[in-house]
Amino acid sequence: MDIPSLRAFVAVAEHRSFSVAAESLFITQPAISKRIASLEQDLGVNLFDRLGRSIQLTEAGTQFLISARRILNDIYASSEEVRTFSASVSGRLRLATSHHVGIHRLPPILKAFIQAYPHVELDLLFMDSELACDAIANGDIELAVVTIPGVIDAGLESKIVWPDPLGIVCATDHPLHKCANEGLISPATLSEHSAVLPARGTVTRDILLDALAPYNVSIETSLETNYLETIGMMVSVGLGWSALPTNMLGDGIVEIKVANVNMQRQLGYVHLKGKTLSRGALAFIDLLLSQ
Repeated sequence: MDIPSLRAFVAVAEHRSFSVAAESLFITQPAISKRIASLEQDLGVNLFDRLGRSIQLTEAGTQFLISARRILNDIYASSEEVRTFSASVSGRLRLATSHHVGIHRLPPILKAFIQAYPHVELDLLFMDSELACDAIANGDIELAVVTIPGVIDAGLESKIVWPDPLGIVCATDHPLHKCANEGLISPATLSEHSAVLPARGTVTRDILLDALAPYNVSIETSLETNYLETIGMMVSVGLGWSALPTNMLGDGIVEIKVANVNMQRQLGYVHLKGKTLSRGALAFIDLLLSQ
């Protein structure tokens, strides 16, 4: 028993004609006859009496017509519910972001999302980019807007939204700034001063170390932390030089040009590859890409 057979049965019962029922369903008469015959075989009863050129419902057919109409009405109602559900954006969105992206990139997007989709329950979590990617891979979070790792897990899918240039920075009264005023400084000069760096294993630290690796620079760190805003504060008071996004310059922080050292992070979104994203996640991605 299947939906096309039920529709064929109801059409024949209502039109009292195989040919007219076939026309109403835009199929051939042999096709509709085959569906009715298959349905009668499945049920083990005759649904129609064929009386010459006319047909009539049997007692079993009359009873089954009630059930068939109810089943088709339920199917139609369920289909409409799904279409209505798909057309609206609601439900829960578990979204992770790093502190830096959440502070410097997401506020206007979050505001636009909340205003456009008030029925979405937004569960926003702040965590390190690396931990956010792990949470996506484990299925704990649906979407993350973070610094994209240089090597991403094969089970994850990512999309770059913003390039994020990095620079070597220090305080305006730091000795490195005075050296930089005289021209480009060499990577080796950095080893003469302590640094305030992102924690080990972070994307930003890896980018810095990779950029300095060809010059065998030995870095002495005075402090380490995962939060770039904290690093910015420490740099601004003279506790050391660091590598920070260039959009954090100002408030006592300046970029110093180091010969042959160019760095850039990639910021964007990450989700589980092959996963059907919720309407809320898709709407959030549309806003991200429209910026």
